[in-house]
Amino acid sequence: MSTTTGDVLGRIDRSSMTLVTAIGDIVLIGLFVLAGELSHYTIDFLLANPGRVTGTALPFYIGWVIAAPVLGAYSQSARETPLRAALIGGGAWIVAALIGQGLRSTAVFHGNFAITFMFVSIGVGLALLVPWRTVLAVRLS
Repeated sequence: MSTTTGDVLGRIDRSSMTLVTAIGDIVLIGLFVLAGELSHYTIDFLLANPGRVTGTALPFYIGWVIAAPVLGAYSQSARETPLRAALIGGGAWIVAALIGQGLRSTAVFHGNFAITFMFVSIGVGLALLVPWRTVLAVRLS
């Protein structure tokens, strides 16, 4: 069985609720990165180096853009029940974080692969995305 781009894009529900979900996801992933950067650097340093946060976030956003559609995180069924929202959204984040960590281990992005940060990124991302998606599913049901 082959997967084409059309098949993957066909898993994205083109509705206003998908847009709301995606905006929330993007904000929470950004919050995860910003909180991490603030735990390592001062706000003055980050303001003086505006590309720092973007450079850290980019591998995780790339991972999310790949994983979320492939795993159906923006399908209508991903919001049908709180359990599905948690499992699909959480699974997509785990894959996205692993992709992000892999990208960080290349010369293209700053950072490197660190097993502790891998677990932290998965855990913090799950702690942010799973409740958001679960609450959204509860409100829609």
